Amino acid sequence: MTYPILISFSLILLAYLLGSIPTGYILARMVKGIDIREHGSGSTGATNVLRIVGKEAAIAVLLIDMLKGALAVFLVKLSYNYLTLLPSQWQGSLVAICALLAVIGHSKSIWLNFSGGKSAAISLGILLTMNPYVGLGTLLVFLTVLGVSKIVSLSSISAAIAVNILMWIFNPSIPYIGFALIAAVYVIVRHRSNIERIIAGTEPRIGQPVNS
Repeated sequence: MTYPILISFSLILLAYLLGSIPTGYILARMVKGIDIREHGSGSTGATNVLRIVGKEAAIAVLLIDMLKGALAVFLVKLSYNYLTLLPSQWQGSLVAICALLAVIGHSKSIWLNFSGGKSAAISLGILLTMNPYVGLGTLLVFLTVLGVSKIVSLSSISAAIAVNILMWIFNPSIPYIGFALIAAVYVIVRHRSNIERIIAGTEPRIGQPVNS
């Protein structure tokens, strides 16, 4: 039993470290020589990078952050394909735990004194790897709300809520439903300042600057 525990712990730690890679911070430093946390909303995510650094950097941050989440889940699935030491009954729970640690790592990066982004993009990468139907459904909700409202934060919050419905429909296992619920609450809480601005009618739309 020692080896399965060690392997599982290693995968969980790796998932957190993958999530912790501060993509937006690194690219903002490379492109503009700035600390992205001191500008705009203070987030290291793609939306703030778009406003402060530019479209190309934002696209790169979005894709890399999604890839971080996808890798965290993919490595667990890969381990089950090639390592016979891991108990099959652990797989769903291990995927969910690694996914959650990647989400937390993104927003609480060990490299940035436990600051970071709001975990929307990395969550999408995770969902596409956990279950493509859930991931694509979540993306569709995000894009639909974004197309109507032009508000990224509102789109992310709507997608976080939709994840729970989609997971119940396409993959109603206890670990995955648990992940969907915890991750959704976490993402929404990370957007609490955005929610306040949405209620106040001051949340910036795409193309508008953000002052806080």
